[in-house]
Amino acid sequence: MALEHAILVSLLEKPGSGYELASRFDRSIGRFWTATHQQIYRVLRRMEADGWIAAEDVVQEGRPDKRVYSAAGPGREALSVWLRAPVEPETVRHDLAVKIRAAAFDDPAGRAGLVAEVERHRVVHAALLDRYLAGERRDFPDPAVLDAQQSLQHVVLRGGIEYERMTVAWLDDVLATLHRIG
Repeated sequence: MALEHAILVSLLEKPGSGYELASRFDRSIGRFWTATHQQIYRVLRRMEADGWIAAEDVVQEGRPDKRVYSAAGPGREALSVWLRAPVEPETVRHDLAVKIRAAAFDDPAGRAGLVAEVERHRVVHAALLDRYLAGERRDFPDPAVLDAQQSLQHVVLRGGIEYERMTVAWLDDVLATLHRIG
């Protein structure tokens, strides 16, 4: 997926400024696609030049003016073409899994350092799981009344929740194994 597609999805959900888009990436889109603020602004300029998005300057009282972007016809068409194209299943590169396998060739003292690294990863994934669950409670309190857009947003979030649950459980298993083998 190109960053352009993630931006188009976000703008179709709600037009916004570059700052607002970057905040959305930090909050929600970042669950499945990450981008720096600089990348977002660079791609916004290119998308505007290509006619994929339209921009409107909005005057703000007591604050600098802002540029609000929305998806334009050519951007909607590009997204539609992309939606119909096949995508390959993702290949996972997992450095920590390689380190865990490599621990078989290290001494117990070396494996002790790996325990700390696995624990660090577990803390990060548990915190992300907590953040996703809090977002689910905040954004989708009653799944029975969601419209199509909200239902699709929620199913993506549920995928992130299940991924983090699986990762935390796996890391717990790794830690138990490392403690068992010493």
